[in-house]
Amino acid sequence: MFVFFLAGVILAVVLLIAAARASNDLVRKAALSAAGVSIVLGTLLSSVVLVGSREVGIVTKNFFGPQLKEGRILATRGEVGVQSQVLTPGLHFGYWPFIYSVKNEPLTEVPAGKIALLETSDGLPLADGQLFAPEWPREQVGQMLDATYFLTDGKGHRGRQITVLTSGLYRLNPALFKIQLVEQTEVNAGEIAVLTTNFGTRPQNPVEETVPEDPNRHPPAAAILAKPGEMGVQADPLPPGKYPINTEAFTVTHLWTTPMVAHFTAAQSGTYRYDQQRDEPVLQQQQQLTKGGVAAHETAREEREITVRTSDGFTFPVDVRVEYQIEPRNAARVVAILKDDEGVQFRNALNSAVRAIFRNNAEKVKALDYVNSRSQQESQSLHMLKDEMARFGVSVSAVRIGNVGDEESLGALLKTQTERELAKQELLTFAEQQKTAEQKKMLSRAQQESDEEKRLATAAYGVKIAEEEKARKQIEAEAEALAVKTKAIAQAEAYEKIALQIGKSNAALVELLKIIGERNIQITPRVLITGGAGGIGGTDAASTALFGTMLDAMVAKDEPAAPSATAPTAAAGDTSR
Repeated sequence: MFVFFLAGVILAVVLLIAAARASNDLVRKAALSAAGVSIVLGTLLSSVVLVGSREVGIVTKNFFGPQLKEGRILATRGEVGVQSQVLTPGLHFGYWPFIYSVKNEPLTEVPAGKIALLETSDGLPLADGQLFAPEWPREQVGQMLDATYFLTDGKGHRGRQITVLTSGLYRLNPALFKIQLVEQTEVNAGEIAVLTTNFGTRPQNPVEETVPEDPNRHPPAAAILAKPGEMGVQADPLPPGKYPINTEAFTVTHLWTTPMVAHFTAAQSGTYRYDQQRDEPVLQQQQQLTKGGVAAHETAREEREITVRTSDGFTFPVDVRVEYQIEPRNAARVVAILKDDEGVQFRNALNSAVRAIFRNNAEKVKALDYVNSRSQQESQSLHMLKDEMARFGVSVSAVRIGNVGDEESLGALLKTQTERELAKQELLTFAEQQKTAEQKKMLSRAQQESDEEKRLATAAYGVKIAEEEKARKQIEAEAEALAVKTKAIAQAEAYEKIALQIGKSNAALVELLKIIGERNIQITPRVLITGGAGGIGGTDAASTALFGTMLDAMVAKDEPAAPSATAPTAAAGDTSR
């Protein structure tokens, strides 16, 4: 360090003055020797350089060396000028004052979450047409940061570097490397990032269309994708995460891969993304490919409701929602076909397709038919929009039609339609009432017929029962008559047999007495009738008494018999006679 040299010189001057004033030769010699030693030590110490633990020493050679070649900034072989080799922490000897000057600089620090973009001030010139130096392999980044290796064996190029530095401390030569701190590239959940390289060679054999063609659809739009090392859209997108990407060497295009909803309405315009956590659609500030660019109010202005004109000359607005999604496998294709400098071409393509399809479909129908066939219009438009957007790699899942027309455009027509529908409904109501009355009439007739059938059935059953009862009684009568006949025949036969044995008169008398006994007929006469030998009618006394008894029994049927006190006496007297 120069301060040591200056201190040594000052000390030597003091010693020389002391030697000149000394009267003793021994003291004089000692002072002269000390002056020489101080100069030597001051000179030696002045070549010592101390570099701190978080510093780097930048050496500049001032004299005694060849001049740098034209266009070179850093010396790699001892030329005069800023040296490429830096000093590490510690003591360094041999850097004499006036010949070298050393300046300590703090280490380069890249904070967490950021990256450092590099630009070099020296090196080989860039190839024609290139804006960035070739990228260094990740395992050689340490050698790249060695300025001497970078400018010699490494054959580094001057200008903006593709290689970036991640978070950490670096011992860089600030005379060669200039840094710019930027945020890491973050791909959020539900997004995907497509990289477009701004360096490399022109695509020689680009990756052509990979989506299979459908003969029933329009031919897919041409998409040219670049291979690694080529300039253009890269085929492999980045999934969610953080990446140390040089945003100057790569254009990063963010795409939402979650379901999106494009609103074409007067009240709610723009593109919405369905947020799973919030469970609701979220308006995107930029509905197209990049996160920056066109403001939300411009998007809303271009996505107002769609105005259509029908075949009968009615013009009215239609509110439409289109649900679509960009799948990760089609992300690079979408960017390659639809992205432009402002990043809004995707929105323009969707808007143009939706408006053209709805206007073309409306031209084929009348206004009332359009209003009444909303579901058919949705289905037809969905099929056509799917076909159109599939050419670009966009999947359309649904088309929803909201309000059709308003009071100003379709008020009179809808009023007429309403009145017509009301009249139709009244006719239908009257027809239904007539139908109900006829049904009631038929029901009443059916109920009456049912009642008559019940009565007829009851009568028929009554007749059948009477006939059965009649038959039963007839059978019973015949059976009873047969029984009486059989009994009579048996009695007659028995009587004949008795008459043969005892005579007919006696047999009749026996039968008579049997009847009297069975029926408990009183045969004791209440009046004693006597007569002559001939009796009444020439009968004897016994016959006369029997006759009287029978006559008394016949009279007793009408008059109840009273017991007589004299009857037994008379009977007894008659018997005695």
